[in-house]
Amino acid sequence: MELVAGSYEQILFGFTVHREPATSGDRETWTPVADFTHHAHTASLSAVAANSRFVVTGSKDETIHIYDMKKKIEHGALVHHSGTITCLKFHGSRHLLSGAEDGLICVWDAKKWECLKSIKAHKGHVTFLSIHPSGKLALSVGTDKTLRTWNLVEGRSAFIKNIKQNAHIVEWSPSGDKYIVVLLNKVDVYQLDTASVSGTITNGKRISSVTFLSDSVLAVAGGEEVVRFFDCDSLGCLCEFKAHANRVKDVFSFEIPDHHVLVTASNDGFIRMWTLKQDKKDPPSLLCEVNTGARLTCLGMWLDTTANEKASLPPAAEPSPEQPKTIKKDSGDVIQEEETSELNSKESDLTGDSKKPTKGNSPATARKRKRINMLDKKRKKKM
Repeated sequence: MELVAGSYEQILFGFTVHREPATSGDRETWTPVADFTHHAHTASLSAVAANSRFVVTGSKDETIHIYDMKKKIEHGALVHHSGTITCLKFHGSRHLLSGAEDGLICVWDAKKWECLKSIKAHKGHVTFLSIHPSGKLALSVGTDKTLRTWNLVEGRSAFIKNIKQNAHIVEWSPSGDKYIVVLLNKVDVYQLDTASVSGTITNGKRISSVTFLSDSVLAVAGGEEVVRFFDCDSLGCLCEFKAHANRVKDVFSFEIPDHHVLVTASNDGFIRMWTLKQDKKDPPSLLCEVNTGARLTCLGMWLDTTANEKASLPPAAEPSPEQPKTIKKDSGDVIQEEETSELNSKESDLTGDSKKPTKGNSPATARKRKRINMLDKKRKKKM
């Protein structure tokens, strides 16, 4: 497993986590070891996501960079957006969704790295998006004070709900039966069957990150050094613990055999891994930590989940991802979102095989080089 973290200093950090078997009377030892640092972006990193092969990073420099974690090389860059990349979400091994301050949500083929669809999703910025576990629905929030539901099977807007404030986080529960919407220091809990708020959780300060630990327990971090666990049914705080010396910027959790792990990152430069107890009323125990010396902004974990599967696959069945093209936004590719219109559904079904990419997103090699040069000149002018 590999921890990856982005920073204000434009650096992406990678740490391989080594696990030493438990000896008599002692518990298993986890040790993060520096694997790489990479400086590809020209502004601070704002988002990171990982699937079974790739890690992608988004930045205030308006680009998405792709890293092949199998080969440990940079795989290319995507430059479709014209604003800070605010969120990146993989669905399986085939699709990536990106949102940005330009109001667009883009659907990418994560094999050929082509833009399958560009949707004008919000009148303001897209601040966050989340994909339902089934892959059939997605939620997005933006600075237009709306919560939008997307039908990913038919490729269209399904529902628009006006909310009182600009939400900055939305997240499905692991089962997909509920979802949460974060507004400043409050978490509204919605039930899928009613699409209405069943209760509200209040945190001490503005919330920076959340992650579901189970279908009913939510870990919440904000502008302070503590992390709190809340029950989404009773809305009460189950426990809180001091995770860092400074405010916590990002949290996420994952499960592997014999371990349920919470990972936290902070402005103090530390990444910490915690082992969760069966009873979430008990604070977690520290597994390991590493000091990056940087002001961290976003966090992810790459798990080589295909290692065992590949061992049983014939050579012809192994994936062979193509080198991505550097994709420049073409104004003709933007599909204006309307409440009742379909959004070229045949091209963007996340539950099936994608078809032809949107016209204009497959430039020839010469055009690709020209666009990269134009992008470099634009960056130099900004600097």
